[in-house]
Amino acid sequence: MRTILLISIVLLLQSCLRLDSNMYNNQKITAYHWDDYQGHVDFNLDTVPACNFSFALMHELTLLSKDTVDNKEYKISAVYIGDYATIQQDTVILYCHGNRDHMDFYWPRAKLLANVGGKNRFGVMMIDYRGFGLSEGDPSEEGLYEDVTAALEWLKAKGVISNHLVIYGFSLGSAPATKLLAQPRSTLIPSKLILENPFSSAELMVQDAAQLALPGSFFTNVKVNVTEAIKTVQQPFMLLQSGDDKFLKPASHGEVVYKNYQGSYSEKHLVPNADHSSLQTTWGLFNYIKAVEVFLVK
Repeated sequence: MRTILLISIVLLLQSCLRLDSNMYNNQKITAYHWDDYQGHVDFNLDTVPACNFSFALMHELTLLSKDTVDNKEYKISAVYIGDYATIQQDTVILYCHGNRDHMDFYWPRAKLLANVGGKNRFGVMMIDYRGFGLSEGDPSEEGLYEDVTAALEWLKAKGVISNHLVIYGFSLGSAPATKLLAQPRSTLIPSKLILENPFSSAELMVQDAAQLALPGSFFTNVKVNVTEAIKTVQQPFMLLQSGDDKFLKPASHGEVVYKNYQGSYSEKHLVPNADHSSLQTTWGLFNYIKAVEVFLVK
C-alpha cells in the first residue's frame, strides 16, 4: 500500500510540479496599467497613510533579446523609472522580479525602490522576462540570462557605467542577478548585488515542494544553482530575508546562499514574521528603503 501511495505521489508530481513550468508562473496580458492596475499585488503604496511614493519620469521600453538556441530575437518589455538626461550620472537599480505574473504585479516594488533616498535619487529598471507580460517567447532558464543581459546592454548604450549600477534579484530573479555577476555576458557588470528571499538551487526548490528525497532532475531540467554561483561573486552583497518564508525556507535557501558568499563585503537583514512576499510591509516601508539606501551609498 505504501509503495502504491508513493508511486501515485510521484506520478502526480511529475505532471503537476515540474519546475520547468511551475517555476514560471507567467500571465499574458494585453497592456500594462501601472498605477491603474486592478489585479492582485503584494502591497499597494497608495494605501499607505501620509505617504507620497511617486517619481518624476517613467519610460516604457521594448528591448531585443537574443536566443542562443534558435538564433532569434525576442521583443522584451521593460520600464525605466528616472530621467534620461541624468542617467549617466545616476546610480541605477536593475530589478529582476519573481516567477509570477508580470511587471504590473511588481510595480509597487519598483516604485518603492524609486523612492530610496528620495524621489528618483536612483534610477530603476525592470523587465518582463520572455513569456511574461507582453514579452515575446517562452520562459526558460537561458532566456532569463539573455533577457537581463539585454537590459544591461540597453543601460550600457545609455552611458551607465558599472560603478553606478546595482542588480537586485527577488526570488526567481536571484538566479539571473547572481549568475550574471558570476559569469558576465556584458561588459557592463553591476557593482553591487541585492538578493531578496533567494533560492539556493532549482533541485532543492523541487525537493522542498515535493517533500520527497528524490533528485530534482526527476522533475525538471532547470539547472539554476544560486548557491554555487554566489561563490565567485566579489561585489558587495546584501541579503534581505523573510524569517517566516514558507515557500523558500531561510535555513535551506537564503542562509545557504549567504554562507557561500566569499566576496569583499556582505550584510544580512532578517525580518522576523515576514513571509515570502511581505518583507517590505512587515519590516516597514521606510525601514526597508533606508536599509537599501545605506547599502547603496556605502
